[in-house]
Amino acid sequence: MTISNRQKAILHLAKGKLGLTDNEYRSCLVHLAGVESSVDLDQDGFEAVMGFFEWRGFRPLLAEGPSYGNRPGMATFAQLELIRCLWREYTRGAAGEQELNKWLLNSFRLSSLRFVDMKTARKLITALKAMKQRQRSAA
Repeated sequence: MTISNRQKAILHLAKGKLGLTDNEYRSCLVHLAGVESSVDLDQDGFEAVMGFFEWRGFRPLLAEGPSYGNRPGMATFAQLELIRCLWREYTRGAAGEQELNKWLLNSFRLSSLRFVDMKTARKLITALKAMKQRQRSAA
């Protein structure tokens, strides 16, 4: 039985995060699972490849902050996690949720992520991506 689309997406995310070329990725699939494409992977092959990717340094995303539930008009849990992830990458892990809240207050007049609506979440994500890009350009 082949793996799910979600598992295929995780493999491709890991490939990107590890900076593997297509040839390196396919080589991993062939050597570790005996297949040439993720379409042909079974559960055992998926676990073997993911084990190798984790050994190489890939860490699957884990929920870092609280979920505020399904609130119509407000930011989704996925958006909030992306904001937290972008913040950690921008600050290189040196600043936590408290510093993020200070930045939110100064920049968007919001005291916490729980008050972020859908529209503001998009602005936050765009702003953090731009901040990371500027930081990369300056280095």
